[in-house]
Amino acid sequence: MTRPSLARRRSAKPAAGRETRLPVLPLVPDSLGFALDAAAQAVAAVRAGNALPAALAAVQAGMPAAATALARGAVQDIAYRTLRRLGTADWLVAHLVRKAPPPHIGNLLACSFALLIDDPEHAAYAAHTVVDQAVDAIGARRDLAFAKGLVNAVLRTFLREREALLEAAAADPVARWNYPRWWIEAVRQAWPDAWESVLAAGNEAGPLTLRVNARLAAVDAYLQTLREAGIEATAVGEHAVRLAAAMPVERIPGFADGVVSVQDAGAQLAAEWLGARDGMRVLDACAAPGGKTGHVLELADVTLVALESDAMRARRIGENLARLHLSAEVRIGDAGRPDEWHDGVQFDRILADVPCTASGIVRRHPDIRWLRRPSDLAALAAEQQRIVDALWPLLARGGELLYVTCSIFPEEGEAQAARFERAHEDAVRLDAPGQLAPAAAGATHAGAAFVSAGMRAARRIGSDIDHDGFFYARFQKR
Repeated sequence: MTRPSLARRRSAKPAAGRETRLPVLPLVPDSLGFALDAAAQAVAAVRAGNALPAALAAVQAGMPAAATALARGAVQDIAYRTLRRLGTADWLVAHLVRKAPPPHIGNLLACSFALLIDDPEHAAYAAHTVVDQAVDAIGARRDLAFAKGLVNAVLRTFLREREALLEAAAADPVARWNYPRWWIEAVRQAWPDAWESVLAAGNEAGPLTLRVNARLAAVDAYLQTLREAGIEATAVGEHAVRLAAAMPVERIPGFADGVVSVQDAGAQLAAEWLGARDGMRVLDACAAPGGKTGHVLELADVTLVALESDAMRARRIGENLARLHLSAEVRIGDAGRPDEWHDGVQFDRILADVPCTASGIVRRHPDIRWLRRPSDLAALAAEQQRIVDALWPLLARGGELLYVTCSIFPEEGEAQAARFERAHEDAVRLDAPGQLAPAAAGATHAGAAFVSAGMRAARRIGSDIDHDGFFYARFQKR
């Protein structure tokens, strides 16, 4: 197994009979110790309520440019691993450290445990390397160097008692599943016959799935381009291609030229089910960062208004469309207050990809589970109702509204769709995918991955299914 270079600090032995205080030397940027220290800072920021991408950006902003280039990948990998395993890691810290350690030590131990939990055959780093580098990381901090012995002892104790400790941790639901207790219970209630597979799927890192721009290439032709570049990939949908291994977007053939975009296979169903046709007027409400906007424009020549309430996020819509050589009218406004931005002209299609818990995309954003609170479900459901009720009058007769969330909770999915149908006498519910749970390629679905009309969505995505969790409902105005 190939390992990244791990620069180690060297020190001379103290002279006999004399105690020598060794200088605290900085960590080398390409060392695992440096990455562990930085990842621990990012985990601390998430615990304080920050989203992981923002936390990582803040940590990297404090590094010299050269260090950022060397450490970025390792820091990100460790931080994401840790948040997928935070329940187990925190359980181990609590059971192996008598007194709660200072926050940074606790977070560094959590990051270390996240790397040591895997069996040695599949581990990202050798166990002794993780221990040594974790000790180095603590030793490099003057205010925490006193804890080198503690970190060393705790991690080595885990290695000696690994099987027994992990077996004991599995008895605790949070440690076993790596979600807050309330989240586990909510999934059990929503998916009584499949809750374990739903939770497990959310703990797997999602694949790199691309959307092939139908204006510029066919899936078969693009797969040939990838083969010629030595990149293994599989078609997983009408426009979807999944790479066998992740890679930076700048290395993906055609990405810079708009031939492909990064988009989950389940998310690609939005533009397909919206069914916009040439000449139509379309609203993409809550449009940032513009992935679905771009897909709609790739499939039909339409007049499209992309609406976003956040001006900073709205900029990304323009950036993404520029790469695709497409254009839309980007408006800043609250989708639930059309009087602030609507010009009075009705739409033939409305894509309402509303704010939600994002519980269906936790495999890509593992911080979400630790940032959400039980009260968020009711608050977001109220926001979803406010938005779709406000958008409905903007739809022309005979037009269609597609309601979308990246959620696995029925309060944001089927319950919302049923309420909407009852509240609007002129709304006719049409066929749509319904509830899709996160599903990994090769998994046995047996009713667990799809409900409602989800098997039709499965066929649209492809037989080798791998997608995030979504809910889709479609309504036509009489």
